[in-house]
Amino acid sequence: MHILLVVSAFNSLTQRVHAELRDRGHSVSVELALPGTSLVEAVDRHRPDLVLAPMLKTPIPHEVWSAHTCLIVHPGPVGDRGPSSLDWAITEDATRWGVTVMQAAEEMDAGDVWATVECPLPPVAKSDAYRGEIADAALSAVLTAVDRFARATFVPQAQLSGRTRPYLRQELRRIDWDNDSMQRVVRTLRAADSQPGVLDELLGGQWYLHGGHPEDLLRGRPGELLATRAGAICRATVDGAVWIPELRARRTPGWPAPVKLPAALALGDRLPPLPEVPAPPYADTGPRTWSDISYREQGGAGFLSFAFPGGAMSTAQCRRLLAAYREACSRPTSVLVLGGGRDFFSNGIHLGVIEAAADPAVESWANINAMDDLVEAVLTTTDRLVVAALGGNAAAGGAMLALAADEVWCRTGAVLNPHYRLMGLYGSEFWTYTLPRRTGTGVADRLISEALPISAETARRLGLADRTIDSAPQAFAQETARLAVRLAHSPAAQSRIVGKKTRREVDEAVKPLATYREAELARMRETFFDPQAPYHALRRAFVRKEPPDRTPPHLERSVPGRHTAPLPSRRSGVTGPAVQDRAPGPVAC
Repeated sequence: MHILLVVSAFNSLTQRVHAELRDRGHSVSVELALPGTSLVEAVDRHRPDLVLAPMLKTPIPHEVWSAHTCLIVHPGPVGDRGPSSLDWAITEDATRWGVTVMQAAEEMDAGDVWATVECPLPPVAKSDAYRGEIADAALSAVLTAVDRFARATFVPQAQLSGRTRPYLRQELRRIDWDNDSMQRVVRTLRAADSQPGVLDELLGGQWYLHGGHPEDLLRGRPGELLATRAGAICRATVDGAVWIPELRARRTPGWPAPVKLPAALALGDRLPPLPEVPAPPYADTGPRTWSDISYREQGGAGFLSFAFPGGAMSTAQCRRLLAAYREACSRPTSVLVLGGGRDFFSNGIHLGVIEAAADPAVESWANINAMDDLVEAVLTTTDRLVVAALGGNAAAGGAMLALAADEVWCRTGAVLNPHYRLMGLYGSEFWTYTLPRRTGTGVADRLISEALPISAETARRLGLADRTIDSAPQAFAQETARLAVRLAHSPAAQSRIVGKKTRREVDEAVKPLATYREAELARMRETFFDPQAPYHALRRAFVRKEPPDRTPPHLERSVPGRHTAPLPSRRSGVTGPAVQDRAPGPVAC
């Protein structure tokens, strides 16, 4: 079928639906529902078999849904209605939730039901759950609904009752620091992350607080700032404290939209002298706290985990991760796993920090060099096997960071965007070396030029990933650990390490890594320091959430479904042929 995705933004869920529908042979186009554009004309132009709205904030016009079957994805169970469904669920500490695919009708969220899927709702941030359990449930419901529509025999079920809940306004999200418990504060922050944040007053200014993590040991007067750690601030509650990684200033009328930044950076000179409290050495045991980088060992394998908000990695974060990587490489392990968390792996350089810098060109240059230093360290590790474990999405330089590893393991729900073009960049992170060696030059050129998301399974077929892991988001770390320990104990592990070292020496003799880096960075430097380069306007629009004036052409055009038969491997792997694993126990909803 030809399916038109009508959306408010090409967000993570829409990207996943786009990729998975193509995997199943459907042709897909996208139309952004933008102010001043006509959805009626767009649908007439595309002439789809089915209209699908994975993330739509505005009603579909009567002229469209009365003439075409239009399916709406609502992030809530049957009967739940309103624009803040998931926000309310987290605020009220729900442990189970769901997703419903319903037909567009006169009343929003009240149409006939084509599919509904329940799922667990773990105690994580809203955006994390949305990209994890909610996205898993949404994809399952979408595929069921599309299959039912294609069979033309299914009769959708009417909703007999429902409850419409209002938009969760800031006055309902307000934190009472003098009375709210730590758990309540954390829930409030999580329910607003990553958007819209929680509006609060701090150090004489008004800020949106983004992210919230419990802290059991630090104490102080409620509302008081206690410490900093890796750019985050710790603020006291009545019975504990919370770590807040990011802040965004309230917009001043007539001024550009402020940028979300690491909290300490956002506060700048307002921040009083506070102790920089390092993360404790324990990882999974002991009192609750927060750290964006952690390390542990199990059964001969090391696990270097990192979780940066939004997957963005600033110059400072890259340097801290590189230092942690070098420390991990000093440990007596034969396998080192990078990542392994449930959300973003990495999306590359931190465009927000760059935009807020006194000189964005200089900061862009520093950031890309810090990313390259990290990637080069991974590429030149020859005394152990390195695994990149992607529990969540990866894009641009973050996807190339994963490709520097010997093996790439992806949760089946992960989406990869291995390209840079949409930000007006040539790209670096040694992509001209790692991408073609995995996929071949032709496929690499197509991925870079098409600039479309691909599923984990397509990444495996193309050679970008070596293993897909069918697990729930919460189970990914445990399953990754099981597989890494098994790899460390494999009789062939040492021979693979020897072979890896030999291949690196051969590749270096043919064309040194420094040559790839110099060529890529020459293109990047030219862009960074050219004030007229499109990169600067594209970066500004991205971080300040400026809507486009039209649907980008690469999304608007019809993309044919991909051939689903396995493709031949285009590279010689270190750890054998690609495989797919299903984690024991319950799978994603």
